[in-house]
Amino acid sequence: MAAAAEQPFHQWVRLEQPRLGTRVVHANDEFFAAKERLIEPDEPVFIPGKYDDHGKWMDGWESRRRREPGHDYCIIRLGVPGIVRGVDIDTSHFTGNHPPAASIDACVSSDEVPDDAGWRPLIDKTEIRANSHHYIAVEHEEIVTHLRLNIFPDGGVARLRIFGEVRPDWSKLDGSRIDLVALENGGRALVCSDEHFGSMHNLNLDGRGVNMGDGWETARRRTPGNDWVLLALGHRGIIDEVLVDTAHFKGNYPDRVMLQAAAVTPAAPAKLAAASVDWPVLLPEQRLGADREHRFSTEIRELGPVTHVKLSIFPDGGVSRLRLFGRPVADRDD
Repeated sequence: MAAAAEQPFHQWVRLEQPRLGTRVVHANDEFFAAKERLIEPDEPVFIPGKYDDHGKWMDGWESRRRREPGHDYCIIRLGVPGIVRGVDIDTSHFTGNHPPAASIDACVSSDEVPDDAGWRPLIDKTEIRANSHHYIAVEHEEIVTHLRLNIFPDGGVARLRIFGEVRPDWSKLDGSRIDLVALENGGRALVCSDEHFGSMHNLNLDGRGVNMGDGWETARRRTPGNDWVLLALGHRGIIDEVLVDTAHFKGNYPDRVMLQAAAVTPAAPAKLAAASVDWPVLLPEQRLGADREHRFSTEIRELGPVTHVKLSIFPDGGVSRLRLFGRPVADRDD
């Protein structure tokens, strides 16, 4: 996990995750390697000497050698609609069988496999290298449900990572109480002090963590200070209950936890992190225990509507999930 923060789109959610419901729903050809491998969560591997009935086993999506005009493609249906901010077209381990170029289209559709009517270019035709990551920024503000990866003319791609933000439909706010930071409600982690053992993006996933690796965990701190993570709510709101879950963290849970919060204008994560030092306290320091859920309500201070939260742990350790329950508030309500 130490290298995760070096990725250019790490502040965004990985929308291609199967655990969000994302699926590869169609490929015009997948002779050598199945289309589903394109969005596997694990990093691609190469296994020397492993073959199947079609030839060399490859950890990705790979079409046969094309002998006629045209190009190959596959279609990914996002589990949650969102705005794409960047992609990584990863050709790891594909050396003499990678496509020379690729492009990506996107659309909005309720169909499992959309027709050609609504596709729009997301990324123009781009040169692709062998055994490489290709991080490409996307300037596209529209919500999409499907992506189509085109490869020219054929070949193999190990993984397609799709970075962006979940965008729920908030047009009909009814005041219902929800988890304001949940991924399905548009919440996301922005930046943290450290995530050596577990990603900050695990904190607001659905359900309880499946193991220690399915949470946010920092390295053992050997210097003064404490670790922290900054999160944006899916919608500004009033938080009335906090749940901090240390599931599976038994000898490495934080000793204490504190939350600060504020209503701020969106900005670069580094700028928000610097400003968060002075944010008011939402939840004063509370002791934590091993492998259990901790609920706080009477301890929460009334700050009114907020948009961002800073979770501080003392001095270090692992947290599986963070839930921030409350009521979304429209601009006109405060």
